[in-house]
Amino acid sequence: MSRDRDSRRLPVIATLLVGLMLTILPLPEGIEQFRPDWLALLVIFWAMQLPRTWSIGTAWIIGIILDVSYGTLLGQHALALCVIAFITVRFHLLMRVFPLSQLSATVFALLALYQFLLFWINGVAGVTAQAMDYWAPVITGTLVWPFLYMFLSGVRDRARAGA
Repeated sequence: MSRDRDSRRLPVIATLLVGLMLTILPLPEGIEQFRPDWLALLVIFWAMQLPRTWSIGTAWIIGIILDVSYGTLLGQHALALCVIAFITVRFHLLMRVFPLSQLSATVFALLALYQFLLFWINGVAGVTAQAMDYWAPVITGTLVWPFLYMFLSGVRDRARAGA
């Protein structure tokens, strides 16, 4: 029983670790602002697919790790990830039946909300950034979403089959 449970948890944990590595990987200055929010995309996917197991608590832990690794205000990414995880869990049954184009539009809205929350928290704290630093990850994340969704659906199906 526990081996079966561990084999189902391993793909989620592995994708979250890869997402964390892709998020904190240094990139050249010109490309840095176009990095998709990998962890936000992964939180959306896993909260939509497995809402009882990987949702708000996982988003909080991932957000705290992200805050510590970036050196930002403690809790800012955690709060933003929890909000989008909550919305995803709340509407996960509806989102699962969306066609990929409509799901991509929904992911755009969730990523825009995520960046707005970060913008708002930074504004209250007096941290300034260019508008491109907030909007570029939303655009690239939306463009990456269909490919990430298809890849992670395959990973989830293989884990479910036990292969």
